[in-house]
Amino acid sequence: MTADMSDVTRRKHGRPAHHWRRDLIELAALFTAVAVADTVANLIGHGPHGTPLLAASALALIATAGFHTWWTRRHTHAPPPGDTGARPSAPAEQAGPAAPDQEAAETSLWRMRTTVRDEPGSLAALCTALAHQRVDILSLQAHPLAEGTVDELLLRAPGLLSGAELTRTISAAGGTGTWLERADAHDLVDAPTRILGLATRTALDAAELPLALRQLLGRCTIRQLPATAAPATAEDADGAPVEGALDGTVLRLRVPEGGVIAVERPYLPFTPTEFARARALVELDSRLGPRVPGGQDVLTLAEGSDITVSRADVDDLDAARAMHDRCSPQTLSMRYHGPVRDADRYLNHLLSPRFGRTLAVRTASGRIVGLGHLLWDGDETEVALLVEDDWQRRGIGGELLGRLVALAIEAGCESVYAVTRSSNTGMVAAMRGLGLPLDYQIEEGTLVITASLDATPVRSLLPYDGLRQD
Repeated sequence: MTADMSDVTRRKHGRPAHHWRRDLIELAALFTAVAVADTVANLIGHGPHGTPLLAASALALIATAGFHTWWTRRHTHAPPPGDTGARPSAPAEQAGPAAPDQEAAETSLWRMRTTVRDEPGSLAALCTALAHQRVDILSLQAHPLAEGTVDELLLRAPGLLSGAELTRTISAAGGTGTWLERADAHDLVDAPTRILGLATRTALDAAELPLALRQLLGRCTIRQLPATAAPATAEDADGAPVEGALDGTVLRLRVPEGGVIAVERPYLPFTPTEFARARALVELDSRLGPRVPGGQDVLTLAEGSDITVSRADVDDLDAARAMHDRCSPQTLSMRYHGPVRDADRYLNHLLSPRFGRTLAVRTASGRIVGLGHLLWDGDETEVALLVEDDWQRRGIGGELLGRLVALAIEAGCESVYAVTRSSNTGMVAAMRGLGLPLDYQIEEGTLVITASLDATPVRSLLPYDGLRQD
């Protein structure tokens, strides 16, 4: 402790502080040396060999001084005993710790896939190349193939390292078919945890299956194709065998009712591992059978009437057809944009949880007076409303729309769109009442309104349109 304190007291502003006693001693030593040198020079200079001896003494002094200088510098650069090589504390204190925002800005997250040779050392070469670029591997999944191994990595890279530089680094290390995209904090969840969460959501609600597949497989388009009239065989006209089919960037999975879920991802081929995971989710859904979350909300209209809002499915087909019979041809035409006689044909599709979610508004007697649909349309999401004529202009349409949008936000949708006629002022008013950014496109009397859902709180839309929830 004493030695450390003396070292600290000898430093001032980062430089050694000289004491006046040391200067006095050095000055006295200098005068003494001069006096001794003068005496020796006088004694030798008067001798027979004075001049050569003086020259030899001068050379010896020069050699001694040079050796002393070299020896001093060599030991000055060596660390003192017990020194760990750490910098002095003063500069570190002046620099201060980096701000959290600055540290976050210095790195970025990337999701990457690349194919390497299936031989010892291939993955090591890849990791070494990334380490040279100061890239940290946060997670790694291996997808074995016949011609190699597809490695899926979550990377934290320096912020100044571009995607092109990262791709070149991977290529130089032997990676081929490299695919790269930005990641975010949601990707930090490990694969088993994410898959278990998707399985739980699928088990609770049959309508979650398409969304779970989309989150499992990344950016892809998912479509449900109806069953064909031909009898099912090992591989029927639907093009998918009982256990499913994998073909590059397209995979097809059969569902219990005989249809096919087609998943397409044009930018990246599916691997057998991904196919097995998707098939396991579909099998779980098949074993659990039809299911819709229970529960309902009781709402009071402005005039005092009570209604309930709850999920609906194919079991409500007869009640939905009865509502169609009570609706006017104009109302049905506004909703289905086609011949009124074909309206009943769409109900079985709309009420199926395979294609989305449906909310039904019922009176106290249980009669359905309104339907709202949230439909999975590939990688987009559509909303549609139908309210019986006698129950229109009471806020029911706005309530249904607000709840459907809340469901879309919970499902992770970026936007929803509604297709209607430009003369349908009720639908336009309901979309505007959401308070969300809207985009309008009109073509030949058909109006498409798209609402952006980015950073929209779910609960901000419930309750909606002035209705009171009891």
